[in-house]
Amino acid sequence: MTVQPPPARRRHGFAVAIFLIAAYALPDWAAAQNSSKNTAKPAVWPSKPLRILVGFPGGSTPDMAARTLAEPLSRALGVPVIVENRPGASGNIAADQVAKASDDHTLGVLINGNLTSAKLLYSQLPYDPTKDFTPISLLTTAPLILVAPPGQPAGRAFFDAARRAGDKWNYGSVGNGSVGHLGMELLKSRVGDLPLVHVPYSGNPQIVTALLGGQVQMALVPPGIALPQIRAGKLMAVGLTSGRSALAPEVLPLADADVPNFNLEVWTALVGPANLSAAAQARLNGEISRIVRDPETRQKLFNQGWQAVGTSPEGLRSRIKSEAAILGGIIAAQGIKID
Repeated sequence: MTVQPPPARRRHGFAVAIFLIAAYALPDWAAAQNSSKNTAKPAVWPSKPLRILVGFPGGSTPDMAARTLAEPLSRALGVPVIVENRPGASGNIAADQVAKASDDHTLGVLINGNLTSAKLLYSQLPYDPTKDFTPISLLTTAPLILVAPPGQPAGRAFFDAARRAGDKWNYGSVGNGSVGHLGMELLKSRVGDLPLVHVPYSGNPQIVTALLGGQVQMALVPPGIALPQIRAGKLMAVGLTSGRSALAPEVLPLADADVPNFNLEVWTALVGPANLSAAAQARLNGEISRIVRDPETRQKLFNQGWQAVGTSPEGLRSRIKSEAAILGGIIAAQGIKID
């Protein structure tokens, strides 16, 4: 017959067994917990809607480019992408807000002036274009067309006529420090310091009116503004500020008018604040590269007067640096300042 231990001894032995099992299992459980912590996945980006700030009003060409890209970018990222307009100070108000953003979900579609010439033109610029942004990609580019009233000689002879006119010829732009202003000053230096007088206007339509009325004799304006007037015979095209462009296929480059080493475009770029994570930068650049290759997106941008472009962050950084050097030279030489 088997003899059973007393109840108290059975309970004591059971408790000891449980303690030993727990003691041996504890190191394995703790190791598993530590391993789980070490292999935890990083926070997913984006984790909330993205904001894209644009420094110009709704319906402007930078605004239209941003909205055209926002829709496919939203689909690709799986979160809303909201375009917000912050007009003022030639886009520098929006640029400053992007530079000071800290939530990893605020971006900016900026124009080249914000990233290249602004620091040279404004002594009190509240942001530093070289330090306060994370470059993501060049988005769109467009040349300008040098236009004049019809009846002027073409090619190099046009600039000879302007030189003979002395200070009787004026040129228009959309304001001090604009691409049209700096581009004309650069052009003057490349063809022999033409004695032209700068007349600023509030917008390109006003410049066209001044050209048609004889108040100014030339200006650099976007193809979308210039071509209807050129095709109607109301203005003549002197030349394009870049190489041949599908945006203005009938207009020859200024290089064909013996203007050496002249290449200037207006463009937009996508940037984030300096603290934008590397993961966000890489994801955005990859998605933008895919989006700008899409035929439908390219056609929409083309209809707005833009050529779709996509670059690496390094490519955008290089573009900013080279253009800042060119425009910086003419700003310094002419002593151009806005404040």
